[in-house]
Amino acid sequence: MPEISKIAAIVLAAGSSSRFGANKLLYPLTLGGVTKPLIVHSLLPWLEVFGQITVVVSNNSDQFCNEINTELGKLNATAIRWLECENSTTGMSASLACGVRANINALGWMIGLADMPKVPSAAIAGVRDLLLEGACLAAPFFDGKRGHPVGFASNYKEDLLMLQGDTGARHLLERDKVDLLQIEINDSGIFGDVDTQADLQNIWHFSD
Repeated sequence: MPEISKIAAIVLAAGSSSRFGANKLLYPLTLGGVTKPLIVHSLLPWLEVFGQITVVVSNNSDQFCNEINTELGKLNATAIRWLECENSTTGMSASLACGVRANINALGWMIGLADMPKVPSAAIAGVRDLLLEGACLAAPFFDGKRGHPVGFASNYKEDLLMLQGDTGARHLLERDKVDLLQIEINDSGIFGDVDTQADLQNIWHFSD
């Protein structure tokens, strides 16, 4: 059952998919014998952990949101809060800041990406738990390498709201890496994002 916590779950889904050539989030991906739009596979593990998820999308995304709600089913769809970001075209940072602003009173924020369909729920729950236990920064690691999602405590509010460009919060993680708490996950799915058509051929290699 999804667990309500004071950590806000934010999934970024406002990218243009320019390198993919079409809306990659709608691509019918088959995982575990189930064919669903790529974003649905990405969201389901979050729904196992959180009672509500803020999904940041671009302007005029009503049709997209309705289609995904249908794919998710009534019960899961009620847990999704679709949030349109007016300036999402300026880069990922705008979407991230938009999601944080919409959950401004949270004790912390977990940031995930809608084009990562193989992130395990254990990674999501693990990062959430580290934040609840007092971590300032948290992320899952596999083989010594950081993956997604990443978590930020409330003391990062101003830093996150001031982000600009298309690199998200990467520089904050590098700047404060000494404070980053790790949870070891035996699953390379924390690295598996889809940017191009070729990435679809590789996504099956990301598994536990």
